[in-house]
Amino acid sequence: MTANFDAFFKDIASKLGANAVNRAEETLVRYGENTMPGGDRRPAGVVYPKSTADVQAIVRSANAHRIPLYPVSTGNNIGLGSRSASTAGQVIVDLGRDMNRILEINDRLAYAVVEPGVTYQAMHDELVRRGNQLMVDVTSGPPQGGMIGNALDKGAGYTPYFDHFGFACGMEVVLGNGEVLRTGDGSLDHDTLVNWHTSKYSFGPILDGLFTQSNYGIVTKMGIWLMPRPPAVQSFHFTFPDDDDLEEVIELCRPLKLSNFVPTLFRVANDLYLCASEGESPEAHTGKSLSRDARVALRNRFGLGAWNVSGAFYGPNEAAIAPMIQRVRDHFCKSGKATYIDHNAAQAVPAFQVAINAFSGKPSLGELGLLKWRPGGGNIWFTPGTPMDGRIANEFQKLGRRIFEDHGLDYTVMNVCGPRFARGLHVITFNRQDEDECRRADACYRAMAAEVAKRGVFVGRAPLDYHDMHFAQTMPAFRQACSDIKQALDPNGVIAPGRYGIT
Repeated sequence: MTANFDAFFKDIASKLGANAVNRAEETLVRYGENTMPGGDRRPAGVVYPKSTADVQAIVRSANAHRIPLYPVSTGNNIGLGSRSASTAGQVIVDLGRDMNRILEINDRLAYAVVEPGVTYQAMHDELVRRGNQLMVDVTSGPPQGGMIGNALDKGAGYTPYFDHFGFACGMEVVLGNGEVLRTGDGSLDHDTLVNWHTSKYSFGPILDGLFTQSNYGIVTKMGIWLMPRPPAVQSFHFTFPDDDDLEEVIELCRPLKLSNFVPTLFRVANDLYLCASEGESPEAHTGKSLSRDARVALRNRFGLGAWNVSGAFYGPNEAAIAPMIQRVRDHFCKSGKATYIDHNAAQAVPAFQVAINAFSGKPSLGELGLLKWRPGGGNIWFTPGTPMDGRIANEFQKLGRRIFEDHGLDYTVMNVCGPRFARGLHVITFNRQDEDECRRADACYRAMAAEVAKRGVFVGRAPLDYHDMHFAQTMPAFRQACSDIKQALDPNGVIAPGRYGIT
């Protein structure tokens, strides 16, 4: 059966109201925009539900008329696809415009219940309004990013509550057949649910993970655990002078995280990741990688190193934190390569202030400057990782640096380090208006993906242009299981066909 778009949009307008459908030219252009080298993906139209019941009506109508839907929350997944659908011609279901309520904040048990349109900024503002006793773990991405969308794409932050999906609890999901599923303790067939957003692991299989990076359902509600705001936050920062110092940095970070002495994750950013946040490359129009002399000049200008380490402690006051800071300082400086920058001095360095904001649960725009490093607005995120082994991490940074430079691009990366694993956030910034740079950026991503896969490393999140490629890298049994689940939960394949390679 072929899709009947006119009948679908007429049906939605009759059930949800005329304002729930938008097929205007400017809207289709705006919702198709992204930062990928493969170009924009113009949708067939946009629909705006106001409730879970509206989402059910949209999904059921899509089944009747064989319409491919693509749900988004706030569409701020910049560098990974923004609000673009998997393919042109799908219908965007914009959950964020009208489903943007904070449904509950429980101060005693420190959790919130939110709809897809609730942003990090909105949650932060509401918590401040309520007395600033709780804080949300934020990304260093757009403050207007949606909390549910980020958690479902396995996004993360930097505080002890960094794992946004891990610190989510209890979902409401509209499946591909239009039925509503509640996960966790919400699966109890009862009208009153006491533990839905406090108990992650309930009776039976844990189904929540099925709805991350997939297309099996549309999440309309989620519980989010919040962190009690500490009275004092004190950051610490170290710079290292040489590219190969990454090996030493990783070896220094690992024991502090294995023992959980440092409660935050470590942000280990190279020079260009931080410098690129501050403006356009001085050699942006050469079409080549930044020269070493220009890199050194930027480091000196901004007071940075080849590698820059940031972390933080929480406590009742600054005096109580001071001995912990001193212990970390002694630990990092024992080789003589590290330069220490304290909390107060770091506040005068914009790149470090971004880290302080992240550790403090404050949304900020600081790292969005990465989008302006080269003209033309092209931006792709490549997100592999390495074990917290300094030798391996250093081998990977040498590999990545060579591939970026071979393609005339600037090696821009931050490693977000836990006790055993470091996620590498590689930013490929390019001129999307330049056909040659688009080609080189695409080739760079594909080369990186192929080379790290040869070494047994996979990505965490994937940009829109590369879902099929990464899905093909998985083992056959994984691909078959994903397809079987899709058939079971969305038999007509109406929800985001092709997302993360699943059809």
